[in-house]
Amino acid sequence: MTTPTASLGARTVLRTGYGALQLERLHDRPAEALALLRRAVELGVDHVDTAEFYGAGFANSVIREALRPGDDVLVVTKVGADPNPGGHPPLRLAQRPEQLRASVEDNLRSLGVDRLAVVNLRRLDTGPGLRPEGDQVVDLDDQLAVMTALRDEGKIGAIGLSSVTLDGLRRALPAGVVCVQNAYSLVSRDDEDMLRLCATEGIAWVPFFPLGGAFPGLPKATDEPAVHAVAESLGVTPAQVGLAWLLHHAPNVLLIPGTADAAHLEANVAVGGITLDAETLDTLDGIQSRSNDVPIG
Repeated sequence: MTTPTASLGARTVLRTGYGALQLERLHDRPAEALALLRRAVELGVDHVDTAEFYGAGFANSVIREALRPGDDVLVVTKVGADPNPGGHPPLRLAQRPEQLRASVEDNLRSLGVDRLAVVNLRRLDTGPGLRPEGDQVVDLDDQLAVMTALRDEGKIGAIGLSSVTLDGLRRALPAGVVCVQNAYSLVSRDDEDMLRLCATEGIAWVPFFPLGGAFPGLPKATDEPAVHAVAESLGVTPAQVGLAWLLHHAPNVLLIPGTADAAHLEANVAVGGITLDAETLDTLDGIQSRSNDVPIG
């Protein structure tokens, strides 16, 4: 089994963190949202992933209220889209350099900090989801220029990338990249070459949609008979098997599963204690990988 911690830039964090997207489900129950995040800290979670467009600022407001300086939690946010309340989806692309800068300022305000430890630039070049059109098609170099300027100004501590291609990551390496967030799971392993490059470069690999199936028609790890068989043999859930496979697959993987349920949160954190032996890993590795690189919307 891999070690329970890994590096994200200058920090060493527990390999299972928390993704704040699902906090939006508790929008009308803010006390529950606060309690959930406090419970995550109690369980040892020290890496929280967020964005201003998660619940139109709600997730950031919960993080600001729930986390205390003594918790020493690394909060990672992202830019490239802004809230669009009432829209479908409830976000709008914001890829232009001036929009990236404005989004950084929005995150600084809503999180109540003077500096964002890590900011992911969400490119939307790959994976399921929206694709940029018109003036939202922006050259990566122009985006990296404003991101590095914000880092030089002290507003950003480190830069990550999201929904990026292998070529894009290679182009961005000279700017200093500490993490990559792409859609990746046991059943969708298109980015194996990028994962290996990240491991070589000391870059954290932080998969979103870590169980697949984010949109209808896309493969789900929890639909695989082999995953269910392993789960039954170990006395854990199929979702835990899918997450545990990721931790075993590469040492630079960090998980950010999201949930609005305390019991589910505890089950996610417990994944770090699940051991998959060589025979089990061979079985899971044999599951067919299917592409999830599908534009939606």
